[in-house]
Amino acid sequence: MTNATQTALVLGATGGIGSEIARTLRARGWAVRALHRDPNRAAPGNPDREWVEGDAMDGASVRRAADGVAVIVHAVNPPGYRNWAGLVLPMLDSTIAAAVESGARILLPGTVYNYGADAGAAVDELAPQNPVTRKGRIRVEMERRLQEASRHGAKALVVRAGDFYGPRCGNSWLAQGMVPTAGRVKRIFNPARAGIGHAWAYLPDLAETMARLLERPEALADFDSFNFGGTWVEDNRAFAEAIRRAVARPGVPIYRFPWPVVHAVAPFNETMREMQEMLYLWRRPLRLVDTKVRGLLGDVPATPLDDAVRATLQGLGRS
Repeated sequence: MTNATQTALVLGATGGIGSEIARTLRARGWAVRALHRDPNRAAPGNPDREWVEGDAMDGASVRRAADGVAVIVHAVNPPGYRNWAGLVLPMLDSTIAAAVESGARILLPGTVYNYGADAGAAVDELAPQNPVTRKGRIRVEMERRLQEASRHGAKALVVRAGDFYGPRCGNSWLAQGMVPTAGRVKRIFNPARAGIGHAWAYLPDLAETMARLLERPEALADFDSFNFGGTWVEDNRAFAEAIRRAVARPGVPIYRFPWPVVHAVAPFNETMREMQEMLYLWRRPLRLVDTKVRGLLGDVPATPLDDAVRATLQGLGRS
């Protein structure tokens, strides 16, 4: 593939994962087009992208923006988890319609929300998807629609990963849950039960893996999915201790996450309700087995934990 001849349309190009994928594709020689409701506001901070006006909910504007592209990166999500049920599937339908018309491949950053307890503690791409949450059921439906679209001219690639973190990822469990106070880290909260492992995904590594997969179209099925193993910690306390090391303050206290507060506020706050839904992922381990992607790509990017956490905190202004 000659990357310079390839164009990717990125939906959600100002968000954490969308911005990271756009940056990585540009670095690898792709032309990047980005959809935004106000291009004049988005463009100054990201001048390396071709900004076009449009809304992911508007199928016509997505189709126009997708003209001539090889890939549509569907990395758009409702801010603050709000109105998932009302927005997520219509936005995906706009992307699917554009991909069917243009023949582009859709890249969907996937999650572990698809899996319930019956999937086990370590899941591969063939594990059963019987989610226990509303958001998980929406995720499963998204993948079902992509698989159906692949029978009608579109192509789709899903790369599932754990909780995002990275220097440009403000909307994350690390930023909003573990070190939620702005400025210098004074305290750390651990959402997990003692001894429970957790799957994390450092966005620069994840974006690089996605780009490498996109550059192997001959090896991909019309609908294909891969797990990204990312940063696995056997006990999430180790992730909290990595934050201590990153800020060079070993005495920073590590507290249990205030789940009772979340439960109390959830009936009145949609973001808290969505956080409450994810509680099960902090009470039992769920590790993504990434044998398939390693078999195709060989080495997969893996920034050491301490380096990744340090870069994340510096990017967030929390160091």
